[in-house]
Formats: sequence, structure tokens, C-alpha cells
Amino acid sequence: MTVLLDGLSVPEELSARVPAEQRGPGRGRDDVRLLVSRGTEVTHRAFRELPGLLRAGDVLVVNTSVTLAAAVDGRLGAEPGGVPVVVHFSTRGDDGRWAVELREPWEPPGSAPGGGAGATRPRPGGPVGAVVRLPGGARLVLEEPLVPGAARLWWARPDTEVPGLLARYGRPIRYGYTERDQPVAAYQTVFALPAPDGAGSAEMPSAGRPFTARLVADLVRRGVQFAPVVLHTGVASAEAHEPPYPERFEVPETSAWLVNAARAGGGRVIAVGTTAVRALESAGVGASGGGAGRGEAWVRGASGWTDLVVTPERGVGVVDGLLTGLHEPAASHLLMLEAVAGRPALRRAYAEAVRERYLWHEFGDIHLLLPEEAPHRAHC
Repeated sequence: MTVLLDGLSVPEELSARVPAEQRGPGRGRDDVRLLVSRGTEVTHRAFRELPGLLRAGDVLVVNTSVTLAAAVDGRLGAEPGGVPVVVHFSTRGDDGRWAVELREPWEPPGSAPGGGAGATRPRPGGPVGAVVRLPGGARLVLEEPLVPGAARLWWARPDTEVPGLLARYGRPIRYGYTERDQPVAAYQTVFALPAPDGAGSAEMPSAGRPFTARLVADLVRRGVQFAPVVLHTGVASAEAHEPPYPERFEVPETSAWLVNAARAGGGRVIAVGTTAVRALESAGVGASGGGAGRGEAWVRGASGWTDLVVTPERGVGVVDGLLTGLHEPAASHLLMLEAVAGRPALRRAYAEAVRERYLWHEFGDIHLLLPEEAPHRAHC
């Protein structure tokens, strides 16, 4: 994979270790900063100022997937004892198996005393036939790697209903840069809607986290519309930065209509998160951009599995702009950001983010990428 931000170093202290509302008295979810890119022009705002940056007729595409408590403690081996592991449940397959990642329990340096047992670090999966004993007497048998020859994610067959197991014994997936375990409520967005079958995302669609009911109401009052989609995110590749694997998605007919109507009326289509881009572009019909900026696709209602990876070569056909968190310099998501905004804009924005000490990761600050304004049009 091409490293777009080669040479950029993000200091460790710029990792958001706790949610915004836990950083001081009176703070809320929307107490994060907003880095705004219009081409290579960068400005610095508060997230609460978002309504003033959008205009009537714009559409925000939001992912309504619920975040699951997808991490469960287990023991590797069929007999009592065994090596302790943490199972990250990623994606449910059509045949009842689950894609899982086995992780090693780990207390990173600097963890808060009593911060919980949620932090982990990588370990190889397998071997074929390995048994993982889970709470409540449940078991999981590893059958084959998700990708032949890879070691991280495995297809595994559980002997219990996983949504019930997660509801009773699970906790949110946590990485070592965070300070302590958080309740699952800290990982839900205001847009999250439970699915009838208990499906959801292994990790939070975090670009939607700073939205509050009050902010949504303000946006609606100003004429901004919301188009819900679903993409159930799998387990991220936090250390290896692998491209995304196939994931379940749905773009309802009503959301497709909203997006198409906005485009026909001159409104901008702005995805809230890379997951919303993947879902929306998977439902696109017609030409993609093949470079920075939107192409000429329209959207249809669609659902199923998507293996789409948005790159600058593929481009985007539907999306004009993107609200997203700040990604590691080697993250595969940056290819999608380059497809939306272009490499010069991305390099400029990330250099500014480091210089101005923005916060990274799921509890961090937000980046708004907008198309460049025409010379005759004043910034809104």
C-alpha cells in the first residue's frame, strides 16, 4: 500500500485517551475540534460550528449501525487451563460462522489503575481446529483463515448465539492508546438503531460520535437533511493497516432518493465517516470520479455484502465531502480520503493537525473535507 503521509509523525500524546465528555467538568460529546479542509485551504473550528459550514439542501449520510460489545475473554484449548485470549468478534457470515481475531490481554504502560482488562495486543490466530473456551460454557472452533495465508482474522464456528453471548459477557473493543475501559454507551452514536437480528459493528462508526440531539436539530432547522445507511464494521487492523474486508451494508430506497434529489438540486452529499462512504459508493450506479472529487454516479437502494475499497484510482461517484476522524499516517482509509479531496489537501491538513495538536482516534477530533468553493462563491 502507498503510504500517503510518509514522514509524518503523530506524537503519542495526541491519541485521545478518554471521550471528550470525560476531559473536564461541563464538557459534552461535541466538545471536540473540527479541522476544515477546502482543497489545500485549512481552517480551525469547533465541532459545534458545523451547522454554519453547511447549507440548506446538503445531505449528511449517517451510519445507523449499533456498536456491539464485541470483545470477550476466553481460554485457548479444550481442556481446563489454557492460554488466556481476548476474542474480538468481527463479522457474522451467511453460514453462521463468525470472523474473529484472537488477541493477547495486555496492560499498556500508562494505563489508569483499575482501568479494566480491555486492552490487548496482536497474536497469531489458529491453528485449524483450535478450540477457544468462552464464558458460560460456550466454545468456538477455528476453521480457516479469512484470507488464505493470513494469520489475523479466522472463520470460527461458535456453539452458541453470539449476540446473546456479547450482551451478557462482552465489552467494547479497546486499544492500548486509551486510558481505561468504557461502557458500551460511550461507543454508541446518536444515530445508532438496534437491528432486529442483533447485528451491529465490532467497532464504533466514530465520525458520528460528536453529534448530539441538539446539534442534529439545529442542522435540520437550517435545512440540512439526513440520509441513514447501514454498514456493520468489522474489526480494524489497528497495527497492520490492512484494507477493509467484505462487510454487510444497506442503503434504503428512501436514502437513495434523498441523495439523488440533493445532487439534482445542487446540494452537497457529505458522508459521516468512511463507513458511510463505503456503503453509499457500493450502491452507486454510473461513473466514479477516477481522482479527487465526485463523479457522475447516482444511487439505488441496495443491500448485501460489499468488498469495495475506495482508492484514488477508483475515485468516488456520489460523495462530495466527508466528516471523519484523524487516521494513522499508514492507515488504508487515507486512500479513500485522497479519493475525496486529493493528496495535496490531505498532506496539508494532516500537517496542520499535528502542528495544532489535534487529537487522534475514536474519541478524538474531527476532519471535515469539503470541495473547493467556486471563486465567485463566498464561504458559508
